[in-house]
Amino acid sequence: MKYLDEYRDSQVAGKIANEIRRAATRKWVLMEVCGGQTHSIVKYGLDYLLPENIELVHGPGCPVCVTSLEMIDKAHAIARRPNVIFCSFGDMLRVPGSDGDLFKIKAEGGAVRIVYSPLDCLKIARQNPDKQVVFFAIGFETTAPANSMAVWQAHVQGIRNFSVLVSHVLVPPAIMGILQSPGNRVQAFLGPGHVCAVVGWTEYEPIVDQFRVPIVITGFEPIDILQGVLLTVRQLEQGRADLENAYARAVRREGNSEAQAMIHRVFEVCDRGWRGIGTIPQSGYQLREEFREHDAERLFHVEGIRTEEPSICISGQVLKGLAKPTDCSAFGSRCTPETPLGATMVSAEGACAAYYNYGRHLISADSLAVHG
Repeated sequence: MKYLDEYRDSQVAGKIANEIRRAATRKWVLMEVCGGQTHSIVKYGLDYLLPENIELVHGPGCPVCVTSLEMIDKAHAIARRPNVIFCSFGDMLRVPGSDGDLFKIKAEGGAVRIVYSPLDCLKIARQNPDKQVVFFAIGFETTAPANSMAVWQAHVQGIRNFSVLVSHVLVPPAIMGILQSPGNRVQAFLGPGHVCAVVGWTEYEPIVDQFRVPIVITGFEPIDILQGVLLTVRQLEQGRADLENAYARAVRREGNSEAQAMIHRVFEVCDRGWRGIGTIPQSGYQLREEFREHDAERLFHVEGIRTEEPSICISGQVLKGLAKPTDCSAFGSRCTPETPLGATMVSAEGACAAYYNYGRHLISADSLAVHG
C-alpha cells in the first residue's frame, strides 16, 4: 500500500534492529503505552528482533481493556432498561461484565445498537423521541473530541433524550502511576502517537523532568516502533532523559488546539477506575456540571454499582509491566478471547489477546519475523 509499505519494510527493520543491537550495552526495560503498538509488536514479532538485553513490556493503552468492570456492569444495567436504546462501538459488545455481555443483552431483547460515531446517536435520538438513547463513551484522549462534540450538539440542539455513560481515561496519570508503583521495572516509554496527535506532548514533559525517564512518541507501524526503541535506547545509554517525537508526520508539540478546546468545554478531569489496576487520581474525564442532564450514570442512578475483578486474573500486573501474559496460569486455557477473564484479553489490542491471537504460546521465537 502506497505510503504504508515503507513503514513495514523488513530490510529497513533489520537495519534499525542492528543499530539497536550496537547501541545497547546494558539491560533496559521499555514500555509501549498504546495497545495498537502492542498489537503491532506481537503481530510482526518486533520484540524478537531486539537483542536479549532490551525487554518490551506492555502498558495500559488499550481503552477497551482498561474500562473498569464496574463501568461495564453499569452499562449493562442501563442497556437492560426497557425504554433505552444503548449505543456503543462494536468492540465493547463482547466485553464481559459480571453477568454476560452486551451481545447477551441484545439476544435477550435489549435495544443494543452498534454505531460508528457518537454523532450517529443524535440522529437515533431524534428518530425515537419516546426512548432514552445512551452512548457508551470510552477511550483515551483520542476519542474525547468526538464524544464531547456529540454532547455539545445535543445540548445546543435541545436533544434531551440523549446521554453518555462516560469512562474516559488519560494517559499521563497512568504513566505516573506505573512509575510510582511498588516494584516498577519500566525505565523508558514509547509514547502514544494517536493520543499525542490530539493533546500534544506538553503534559509528558513534567513526567520526564520529575522521574528522569525518557519518553519517545512513536507511531504504530514496525519501522515507527523500532525507530522509537532506537531513540529510547540511545537516551538511556547516554544517561539522558528527554522527550523526543519520532512520529512527526502526525504529532506536534501543541497537538490539535480546536479538539482540545471542545474537550475542555464539555469535560473536566476526575478520578477514574481502571480495570485491572484500580482508581488512579485525576486520570479521567467526566461531564461538567452544565452538561449533567446528559450524564447517563446520574440519570439512571447506577453510581452505586460496585464490582470486583476475578482473583485469578493478573491483568493488573501485565498492565503495569510486571508480568507477561504467558505468566498467567489461566492464559490460553480458562482465559481466551472467547472466554476472557480479565482486562488484557477482552480486546484484540490487549496484550493477552494479542499473544493468544498470534500464537505466542504455540510457536517458537525463531519462527517470528517482521513481514515485509
